[in-house]
Amino acid sequence: MDLQIRRFKNSDINYLVKLSLLAWEPIFTAWEQILGPKLYPIAIYPDWRKSQKEVVEKICNDEKINTCVGEVDGEIVGFVSYSLDDKDKIGEVQLIAVSPEYQNNGIGTELNNFALQKMKASGMRLAVVGTGGDDGHAPARKSYEKAGYTALPLVRYYKAL
Repeated sequence: MDLQIRRFKNSDINYLVKLSLLAWEPIFTAWEQILGPKLYPIAIYPDWRKSQKEVVEKICNDEKINTCVGEVDGEIVGFVSYSLDDKDKIGEVQLIAVSPEYQNNGIGTELNNFALQKMKASGMRLAVVGTGGDDGHAPARKSYEKAGYTALPLVRYYKAL
């Protein structure tokens, strides 16, 4: 599979939103199962699709964040958004998504490696990315580990009041 990576164009936004919602649905399903019907709408989002659409649009249109799309045979199959902190020399992956039909083909790893190369070329000394420990985030963790990231286990607790 020949992945071509290019800069984000404004005309890509609707497809990236659609792709990300499909890619991230298992995450929100897992969170709902973990948190239960009482806690989930309080701890996460009453409407995760609306919130995630807004996040993707904001990040993709932020001039301080670099967004690149991956294409196979001219079809967008994934994207990565990353930021560069020139002061602290830290690059951070803000968003990454791969279309469900193309997951488990190394595309996430290629997008990660692309962002890491750009970070290094920009003088960053450290790359960071955050993800969840639930089953819905397992593909993301696999991709980050394949790209050479080291995980630091963190836990976040929720309690309805």
